[in-house]
Order: sequence, then C-alpha cells, then structure tokens
Amino acid sequence: MAADAIVLGAGIIGVSTALQLARRGKSVVLVDRKEPGMETSYGNAGLIQREGVVPYGFPQQFGLILRYALNNRIDAHYHWRALPSVTSFLAKYWWHSNLTRHQLIARAYAPLIEHSISTHNELIQEAGAEALIAKNGWTEVFRTRAKHDGEIREAERLNKEYGVAFKELSPSDIAAQEPNLSSDFVGGLKWEDPWSVKDPLALTRAYVALFEKLGGRVLKGDAKSLSQTGTGWRIVAGDGTVEAKDVVVALGPWSDTVTKPLGYNFLVGVKRGYHMHYGTKGNAKLNGWTMDAERGYFLAPMNQGIRLTTGAEFARRDAPKTPVQVERAEAVARTVFPLGERLDREPWMGARPCTPDMMPVIGKAPRHEGLWFAFGHAHHGLTLGPVTGRVIAEAITGEKTLIDISAYRPERFNA
Repeated sequence: MAADAIVLGAGIIGVSTALQLARRGKSVVLVDRKEPGMETSYGNAGLIQREGVVPYGFPQQFGLILRYALNNRIDAHYHWRALPSVTSFLAKYWWHSNLTRHQLIARAYAPLIEHSISTHNELIQEAGAEALIAKNGWTEVFRTRAKHDGEIREAERLNKEYGVAFKELSPSDIAAQEPNLSSDFVGGLKWEDPWSVKDPLALTRAYVALFEKLGGRVLKGDAKSLSQTGTGWRIVAGDGTVEAKDVVVALGPWSDTVTKPLGYNFLVGVKRGYHMHYGTKGNAKLNGWTMDAERGYFLAPMNQGIRLTTGAEFARRDAPKTPVQVERAEAVARTVFPLGERLDREPWMGARPCTPDMMPVIGKAPRHEGLWFAFGHAHHGLTLGPVTGRVIAEAITGEKTLIDISAYRPERFNA
C-alpha cells in the first residue's frame, strides 16, 4: 500500500495529526498496535485546558519536596526501585522548574495553549461531536485561605499576562454551583475558558470516523517494524506493508521504540496516572469538573460515571499497576461528595510522556528526511492534539505554520 504519510500512534496526538493531514488532501495511514484512543488518551480528566499556559513544574520549596519524599500523597507517588532510572530526568525537570526558567518556558508554551480551543472546535464541528462537549470551565476548591489567596494571585497574573479568564468563588458560590459538595472549602476559583469532554475516548473515535470519511485508513501494526527506503519509509501493518514519503512518530511514552534505533535520544520521563468511575448515592449530582486543590485529585462528571483521577506516579513505564493514589483519593473524596459504588473492575492506568523542559517535541527530525516527531505532551495531550496535528501537517505540506514551532524542535535534545 502506498500513501503520502504514515502516522504512528493512534492516541489523540496521532489521530489529530492524521486527521489534519487528511483535511489537507493527503492520503494517510494511521498505525497502532491497539484500537485508537485505548492507551493514555483514554484516561484523563477530560479537559481542553485553555488556561494551562504554565506547565506543571517540579516543586522548588525544600519543605514541600521533603513532604513528597514521604510518599503518602495523592498528587504524587513514586516507586523506590524506579528512582535510579529516573534521576537524570527528575534533576533536569527540577532545574527547568526554577521560577525564572519556568516563566520563560510558559511564554514559549502559551501559543500552543492559545489555539487549543479553536483547533478542537474546528474538528468537533466537522466530526459532529458537539454532544460530547461542555463549555462551562472547571473549578478548583480550596481548604485553606493561604492556598486560596496564592492561587487567586496566580490567576490574576495569568489573566494580565495571557488573557486567561477566571472567577473567584465564595463558599456560597460553591454551594450554589455544587450543592452536593461538602462545606469543607473556604473558597474556589473557576477557570472560565476551558472546555470539558464528557467521554475522551468517544471524542477520539469521532475524530477517527472523520479521518476515515476523508479517506484515511487505520491499520494495526508494530511501529518497531519501521524502516527507511530509498524514497521514504516502510512499515509492516495490516496484511502487508505500507510505504510513504513522510512518517510521524506520535507514540507518546513509547516513542523511544522508534527514535532510539534511529539514533535519537530524548530524555522523556513518564508520569503515570490512574482513574476510577463511580456512581452516586441517592439523587446526588456533580455539575462540573472539580479539583480538590490541596489533596490533588479530580472529580469529573463523565458519561461513564463520576471519574476520579489522581496525580502523577513516577515509575518505570511498564511496571505493574500500584493504584495506591486511587485508594487515598477515594477515601478523601467520599468525605466531600456522596460517591456511590465503583463502576470499574479495577483502576485504569495510563502513562504521560514528559520532557524535562515541560514542552512537547514537535517538528522534523534533524538527520532524516521525511521523519517527524509529535510527542511529549505530558498532562496536555488531549488539550494539544488538534493544534499539534495542525502545525505538523502544515510543516509537512510546506504551509506557514499557525505558530512558530521552533521552541519545540527536536534539536534541543539531539544535535
């Protein structure tokens, strides 16, 4: 089979990239070992985070680092055995999270976030997926006045510098918005710009359906079978092989299975995360996406039930599940919202691919023609899928890219 482009990885980044290429008239084959959307893109809080201009940094305060070292929190957990293998990543992650460097990174990162809603909206409209979207932002609730005041100050800064809209919430505002939430909170903050996705898997599949409607093909295959030809690239997929001039590596935390054999070494860490769905007791209802800020878990009213999501787990990518954060979060969440029975047989786990400078790798490979990278989106894969796909598609087709993507270039890791 011949095509103009092969996209490796059918998560939201790969699907969006394949779709954006197909919208530009290219013949595209999307290849994954699983059905689209079944890995990291399946499990997240379902937010298109227009407010997320500042990527999640590594704590800088020594006292807070010591508290994390106790390894008893919801928002972070680590495997002792994994520490030697992730020390280099964590050290550089900490270095890049210094206040000055972090603010410079945010300025480079903001243009991607700025176009997150608009690029999603184009695809949502074309895919007929409007029923999957809620457009009422999301809320952080605070247990202490110190946390409340600090986050409000930061929201005011983001509003001034990046135009991010927010609303401060009093306890009575929270009660009006979420009458079934407990009164444990001294106040809240509602981010007004973001959209919420009621079923991230369904949205990914809606994009896949649009891709196929435009002539795209989805095949199962092993990305490790990728090889270079005299005119482009070849991969074993479906019942044969596919050849194309261009190939995009959008394999998330598994991208190294392709990049390393080709001589590229990216320092990409993994933040694993978990979720569980719940029913509710009686007639209780959660109206919107809500984060218990000090405890570090999220409650999201998904189509499958109330989805409880955890923070980050630092572990080897393929290590067995250790969903202790779900247990910790559930115990706390039940004290603030009337969660009912568990609806899943076991907690779901996914692996977020993270670079130490908190920005994705987007662009052309420096030493191979027709090889492109699109991975490392950390917590914002769902948010940045369509805009990443658009700029990669524009670069491949020789168009002027929507934004300058030089800050995300692969050369910052590979000369």
